[in-house]
Amino acid sequence: MMSFYFLYSLTPWTMLFLRIALGAIFLTHGMPKVKAPQAMAAGMGMSSGMVTLVGLVEVVGAISLILGLFTSLGALGLAVIMIGAIYYKINAWKVPFSEMGKMGWEFDLILLAAALLLMTSGAGPMSLDATFGIY
Repeated sequence: MMSFYFLYSLTPWTMLFLRIALGAIFLTHGMPKVKAPQAMAAGMGMSSGMVTLVGLVEVVGAISLILGLFTSLGALGLAVIMIGAIYYKINAWKVPFSEMGKMGWEFDLILLAAALLLMTSGAGPMSLDATFGIY
């Protein structure tokens, strides 16, 4: 019987990769909301103040994940944003879970799951949280 226990030794690297990937996604989606909230608000059906707040949470949360600093708190903020995004897509915008040629809320669900994982497990040993003993 083959054992895959050696994969556990890769956990620090996979947690680092997850943090950077998730952070890059949220940074990419948050910056336009911060830079041009009025334009984004028109397309989202929200006030520009709310779009700015969402964008700030996304940008600050992304930086938190990338650095691995206050990761659980940053991931909590991003999880709340994703719960809101899923709610809006299902109830306000009537977006299906998945549809050919369009992005449904399946992408939001996986981002929520990743944020929840980081929120509950922390940043991992290759982080500023680990360096400074923040958990």
